[in-house]
Amino acid sequence: MAHHKSAIKRNRQNQNRRMRNRVVKTQVKTASKKLSQVQKTGDTEAIDRELTRAQSIIDKAAKKGVIHRRTAARKKSRLARSVNRSAAA
Repeated sequence: MAHHKSAIKRNRQNQNRRMRNRVVKTQVKTASKKLSQVQKTGDTEAIDRELTRAQSIIDKAAKKGVIHRRTAARKKSRLARSVNRSAAA
C-alpha cells in the first residue's frame, strides 16, 4: 500500500486509466467479433459497414494510446484480409 500522498494519487489515476482503457479494448474486441458474425451471413453491404466501423474503433483506440499504432494496423489488416478471403470464396 502506498504511503506518500503522491503515490496514493498515482494509484488512483492508474485505476481510472485502467478502467477507461478496458472499455476501449472491449469495444475493439466486440467490433471484430461482430464483423466475424456478419461475415457468416454473406451480406456484402453489412460486411463493408461493419469492417469500416471496426477499423474506425481500432483507429480511435490507437489514437488514444490504448493500443500501439502498429498493433492497430495489424488488427485492421487481418480483418480486411479475412473479409477479402470470404468475398473471394
